[in-house]
Amino acid sequence: MWLFGIKTTKRICMEKKEESQIAMDQVEILIDLLKVATRISRPMRDGVADPEDISVTELRILMALGGEGALAGIDLAELMAMQAMNVSRALNSLEKMGFVELTDNQNNRRRKPYQLSKAGRAKCEQMSERIAEVARFVFGKLTDSELRRVDKLLRKIDGRLIEWESPPDLHHVKRA
Repeated sequence: MWLFGIKTTKRICMEKKEESQIAMDQVEILIDLLKVATRISRPMRDGVADPEDISVTELRILMALGGEGALAGIDLAELMAMQAMNVSRALNSLEKMGFVELTDNQNNRRRKPYQLSKAGRAKCEQMSERIAEVARFVFGKLTDSELRRVDKLLRKIDGRLIEWESPPDLHHVKRA
């Protein structure tokens, strides 16, 4: 009986150690993902935004509106996990350049959704080759099978991130 207790305790400790190792592995992978998410801005800035004479934030907004359709600034901020003020500034800049325009919202007249203008759609089309060049660079060393696995995993992770719910009493820090 006593020997069984030791074995059981040892097994439980090993399970806890394995759970702890899994948690550490997840933390390391999360940090790696954060690094990648940060580093992708450099080739997007150098390869797309700067040559097109727009900021990375403006680029992200153009891409979001091109893929998602009309969105209000607050929706863009939430979608892209950006400060609302940064999105607002970028939208104002893009509007002045003629790449986005306000559209009517019949359901809520106070909500001001933006959409790509004709010039904005043309700009996105113009940027597509530069974006493809960055994609070829970033994924160029992956096999087709690896690329499909990365895509599948990123979609699964993205779906999980969409499920995240911020605590209702959370107050975001309002500084740059």
